[in-house]
Amino acid sequence: MKNWKKRAAIIGGGLAVLGIASALVLNALNSNIALYVTPSEVVAGKSPKGAAFRIGGMVKDGSLRRDNLTVHFVITDMAQDVAVAYTGILPDLFKEGKGAVVQGRMGADGNFVASEVLAKHDENYMPPAAKDALDKAHPNKKGASAP
Repeated sequence: MKNWKKRAAIIGGGLAVLGIASALVLNALNSNIALYVTPSEVVAGKSPKGAAFRIGGMVKDGSLRRDNLTVHFVITDMAQDVAVAYTGILPDLFKEGKGAVVQGRMGADGNFVASEVLAKHDENYMPPAAKDALDKAHPNKKGASAP
């Protein structure tokens, strides 16, 4: 085999390996992405179908109830509400009237089935996307959420 043919075969093989590695990395990254969606977007049908995503907002007062190991509550952006069911241990800071972000999928019954619940770590903290959603829902209420 001539030198230029060997070189072309090595370069072609290297490009093939690089392409396969890139495809595997992109596939892994794509499967781990969880988009952030507000409750208003979920009610409007703008949430990802059949994929995991995150909903953020406030835990509605009076909505928290326990059913054996499953906890049921409502996440709201003060404009729309989404019912959530979570089986597991809730974070210590999780309370009614406080901010939370839940990750999971929409169930067949229209309720959100959470696989993970994150509670805010500080009274003054709120994810920027959740703060923007609350401000858009109540534009005249600038003090509705903390900075």
